[in-house]
Amino acid sequence: MARLLPPDAATMQQAAAALRRSELVAFPTETVYGLGADATSDRAVARIFEAKERPRFNPLIVHVSSMAMVLRLVQWNDLATRLGMAFWPGPLTLVLPRKPDCPASLLCSAGLDSLAIRYPSHPAAQALLTAVGRPLAAPSANRSGNLSPTRAEDVAESLGSAVDIVIDDGPCKLGLESTVVDLTGPVPAVLRPGAITSEALAQRIGSLTAADGGTADMPRRSPGQLESHYAPRKKLRTGATEVAPDEALLAFGSMPLPGARVVLNLSARGDLGEAAANLFAMLRDLDRTDARAIAVMPIPERALGEAINDRLRRASAPR
Repeated sequence: MARLLPPDAATMQQAAAALRRSELVAFPTETVYGLGADATSDRAVARIFEAKERPRFNPLIVHVSSMAMVLRLVQWNDLATRLGMAFWPGPLTLVLPRKPDCPASLLCSAGLDSLAIRYPSHPAAQALLTAVGRPLAAPSANRSGNLSPTRAEDVAESLGSAVDIVIDDGPCKLGLESTVVDLTGPVPAVLRPGAITSEALAQRIGSLTAADGGTADMPRRSPGQLESHYAPRKKLRTGATEVAPDEALLAFGSMPLPGARVVLNLSARGDLGEAAANLFAMLRDLDRTDARAIAVMPIPERALGEAINDRLRRASAPR
């Protein structure tokens, strides 16, 4: 099984050494726990795909600790500058053209000429990146398609011995993956809604479009674009206005539906930020119950509700 270690200086040095040996290290970010590997090593990146049982056409996000590291990887532009100044370090991923001499493994890009980059703000993530001195490929630390982990124990349960070290710094603050923006085309495109809303992005760079997720046999430019993704084992239905006695209920607001076998409330006060932070952990907990299925009450399609509903739609999609 994976070793759960505290986020102290000794752990960072131990984890950095493991990463240099092409081993896998899971670490917390402000969004979810990431499964880290040396992004410059083909073998290390391949281990991510093996551990997650991840389709090869789904690219990886590369995490960095400085702008100097960013500029060695991708071709920067004015829109990236505006978004980076506003939201980095933080829960924003930018997709940009790879530099011709980009040292990141082509596996990170799934064969594309672009690379997804994020500069996380979590202190443990920054400490690890600084200690290893290399960019880290780091998708969510779970089996591909399953619920993203927001706690160290979720990582250990999902990946077991496939990960060497898990840096345990408690629950993630945001609990929802980063927003992904594609800056490789003529118009910026939101590839994945996330912790930064489209409205906040538009205030910095003007209008954006929503990108096509692609098809099963075409590479996607971003993680999280698969039709079925972030899925619990139990069948999940959204927009529930009533619930069966053998169903678990994921509620939202001050008036949960009556009659469910078990109820967890994303936010009794109707706070979308609180709901986002609780989403994956509560889905995981309901998935462990003896309920037949999970019913989810309606979530407003505004602000962070856009990203929450995106995850729920993918979690409920046919598999």
